[in-house]
Amino acid sequence: MRSRIAVGMVGFGKVGTGVAKILLRNAGLIRRRVGLPIELVRVADADITTDRGIRLPEGVLTTDVGAVLDDPGIEIVLELIGGYDAAKRVILGAIENGKQVVTANKALLAVHGEEIFEAAARRRVDLGFEASVGGGIPIIRALKEGLAANTILSIYGIINGTSNYILSRMTREGHGFQAVLAEAQRAGYAEADPTFDVAGIDSAHKLAIMVSLAYGTPVNIKDVYTEGITRITPLDIEYAKEFGFTVKLLGIAKFLDGEVEARVHPTMLPTASPVAQVDGVYNAIQVVGDAVQDIVLYGQGAGSLPTGSAVVSDIIEIARNLVSGASGRVPAGSFQRDERRPLRIRPMEEIATLYYLRFMVLDRPGVLSQIAGVLGQQGISISSVLQKGRKEGQTVPVVIMTHTATERHVQAALREIDRMPFISEPTTLLRVEGQDE
Repeated sequence: MRSRIAVGMVGFGKVGTGVAKILLRNAGLIRRRVGLPIELVRVADADITTDRGIRLPEGVLTTDVGAVLDDPGIEIVLELIGGYDAAKRVILGAIENGKQVVTANKALLAVHGEEIFEAAARRRVDLGFEASVGGGIPIIRALKEGLAANTILSIYGIINGTSNYILSRMTREGHGFQAVLAEAQRAGYAEADPTFDVAGIDSAHKLAIMVSLAYGTPVNIKDVYTEGITRITPLDIEYAKEFGFTVKLLGIAKFLDGEVEARVHPTMLPTASPVAQVDGVYNAIQVVGDAVQDIVLYGQGAGSLPTGSAVVSDIIEIARNLVSGASGRVPAGSFQRDERRPLRIRPMEEIATLYYLRFMVLDRPGVLSQIAGVLGQQGISISSVLQKGRKEGQTVPVVIMTHTATERHVQAALREIDRMPFISEPTTLLRVEGQDE
């Protein structure tokens, strides 16, 4: 009869430090929830000398990953090193040794999730990854359990705090992207190399995981259309405000006619909507189910303690399963293994939505009618037009909002329009989520 649940951790960075602090600080509370104490008995990291502001018992720190994976007394292994190859070896090695696993590694799960799910199912061990999406927001558990009765109709997520911080500052202060990015880097909200965040790659990884769980389908990350925020300008943000919209980087999934949309891109949302009002480094995920309708989960999407909270929540869930002999109760992939089946991910060219189009044109008669003519030839209907300040012979912006149109037709129209002699620069396109009127 076990007297404790022993945990081993690989990776002692920001998240690992948060996990250790929570396990030590809330040890009594956690014991009451589980029925047994949870003890962090081994922590492996290449660097065991840097002061993390926490004192671990003598002998816990090691540079030997094998001391975690091969210790028969350790029942739960935490993979918190990130990346692909080494992290994958840790997870699969722990699973092969019959250990339960917790990870925060969204990139690994987005690319190799099916292989890892299969390994966990074969060895009948639990795999927790609440921290992989939304930091401290319990979206994984919501999709796997809380909303299990629902067909998920759509997911709208602000799931990258760095991009949301940048867009929030641009919206509030009117500064350009590069200036705000530099400030975010100085403040520690953006990495020295922010590409994964501002190019939408981090959001795409998280969206792929949510789609996999919501619809029980493998997702090839290459099928998730991904576009970042680097081309967003203060001018477009101001025009969005005039139309009653706010620009956010969203991960969007929709279930339509047995197929799935999965896309990440800057999106204009009605300013009154809950997700549009989320500022700074916070995340928010709106899920629409056929029975529950709308729910919104909001909170800190990153950080040592918020992400550590999600990791520890997985440890507690798995520990409870070990105590009650119920490991494998909830499949890692949300659906029973033999019920996960491929669904078609719609190519971006087939997506139908509303569009904001900003043309930079020479101000002369007949320009608008020529643009409208090309749009009309592609079956694109105009909802509204905004043009400010006539400056005959000079370049001025002309903004058009469309009714629902198909991406393929919009892109074809823009290719033709951008070749016209009165167009001074490539047209800016933003997709709009809202009701067509």
